[in-house]
Order: sequence, then C-alpha cells, then structure tokens
Amino acid sequence: MTDARREILGTLRSALNRNQRPPNAARRRLTEHPVNLVPGRGQADPETQVGLFSNEAIRVEATISRIDDMAGVPGAVSKYLVENNLPAEIRVSPSLQGVPWTGQPMLNLTDGIAQGSDSASISRAFGGVAETGTLVFLSGPENPTTLNFVPPIHIAVIAATDIDGDYEAVWARLRAQFGPESADFMPRTVNWITGPSRTADIEQTLLLGAHGPQQLHIIIVDDPET
Repeated sequence: MTDARREILGTLRSALNRNQRPPNAARRRLTEHPVNLVPGRGQADPETQVGLFSNEAIRVEATISRIDDMAGVPGAVSKYLVENNLPAEIRVSPSLQGVPWTGQPMLNLTDGIAQGSDSASISRAFGGVAETGTLVFLSGPENPTTLNFVPPIHIAVIAATDIDGDYEAVWARLRAQFGPESADFMPRTVNWITGPSRTADIEQTLLLGAHGPQQLHIIIVDDPET
C-alpha cells in the first residue's frame, strides 16, 4: 500500500470513528432492533387507535368506510365507485380472492399485476399506523406492488386489528411474522403510504396524483375472519 493510499484510508477511518464503532456493534444493532423514539399520541386502546388512524387518513385527503366483516367488501367497493361516478371496473389483489364478489355482479373484476389501462385497484394492507394515518403494504405474489401505485384510484382493505399506534409496533409485528422460524421469506419491499400521491413542487400548489393514485379509499374491516 502506498503512503498516499494509507493516508487517505486513515483519514476516512478517523472520520468514520471506526475505533469506537467496531463491526460487532453494527451486527448487534441489526440483530436486536433497538426501538427508536415512539410518540405518545398513538398509544391508546385499539378503538381509539382506529379512530385516530381514520382522522389522520382523512386529514391527508384519503376517504374511509368501515364495515363489519369481509363479506361487506364488495358492497363497500361498489358504493364507493357509484358515489364517485367511477367505472365499475377494478383490478383485485389475489389476497382478496376469497371475498364473495358474486354479491356485486355489476363489478367487472380482473386480478394480477396492475396495467396502465386500469382505472382502479384494490389491495390488502398488512398494517396501519394510527399516529399518521399511514398504510403498510408488503410486496409479493399475493399483493402485487403495482396495485398500490399504477391505477389512479386505489382502494385498500385493512383489518381494524392490524392498526397499531406507531411505526415501531408495525415493524415488530412484521419481524415476528417473518422471523427466523417462519416458513415465509421477508417481503422484498415494504411500502408505507400516507394518503393519495401528491406534490407541491410547482409554485407550492398542491397537486394530487402526481406520482401515483389521485384517490385513496380505505375500507376498515372490524372482523376480517368472518
């Protein structure tokens, strides 16, 4: 190693403070998952968390409907499309194939990966964050990521019991489900979505749908097992 190279690497090592931050400390941090700061506003009983989640989602331009069980999903979807004068065509996530869609024969359903011609999609959220009204989606064959971003209308189904108070609680549940003893692999992508797509890059004027859906409708299911 040349003197110049040794000097450069030494300078970098000093700047990175490697002597005080041994590799084992980084490995331990990755293994133990230390908890970051958790805001107190999301720490409440489950029903209060659902209410806070709904209020925060509405505040960022999403809309909410709440139903008793999964059998009510087709009716809630149809009602939303009719009330907003939208086509009765929707791309459905494979994770929702067990829903009794035949109860709404006017809906034109397709499944699989979203296409550019799709007007609306519906997918299943892994979780929600009460403090911000954020939805959490996992990528995979049962829930293609394109459903969350390609069609201009996105409908999300989430169980009330999957709404947690804060981000750390969702990560903890994700690690527990896809931990070392699980037969499932950790999803390649975890998407955190708060309201419809938006930007204010041009003259600070808010524009919805700049990089994704213009509308986000959330269906909260009280009893997803029924």
